[in-house]
Amino acid sequence: MNIRKIPAVKRVMTAFPFSIDVNAPLREARVFMQDKNIRHLPVRGDAQTFGMITDRDIKRMLGPDMDYPPEQELKVRDAYDAEPLVVELNTPLDLVLRAMAERHVTAALVTRRGELAGLFTAMDAFQAFARFLSGTPLDGGEAA
Repeated sequence: MNIRKIPAVKRVMTAFPFSIDVNAPLREARVFMQDKNIRHLPVRGDAQTFGMITDRDIKRMLGPDMDYPPEQELKVRDAYDAEPLVVELNTPLDLVLRAMAERHVTAALVTRRGELAGLFTAMDAFQAFARFLSGTPLDGGEAA
């Protein structure tokens, strides 16, 4: 019988991710995400508030041509998910993946004692799985 210890999400997450304020202009979030080539951006508000905005959320608000309604009128708060999947740093990876699949989401915010510590995305999962298949140890994100 081969029993393996399932790694915690902290081993494969993106530590200390970029974030944006909930009151920032939606245009700022769109440009920032394009510049950094990212599709998920944690949203911060007051000390205990987290959310997530995705490129899909922005496209949904601005329409297919990214110009309706006028983006200067919109704020991140108009488009973000105020109830994203949030997991603790030491949550086993299989539980995070199962929760993502059940909720049909491609990212989870990772917290440590209620503070944002990381972001775990489908891309992180793909990279971890590729390392697993090649026999490479899963080692990342431990600094959080």
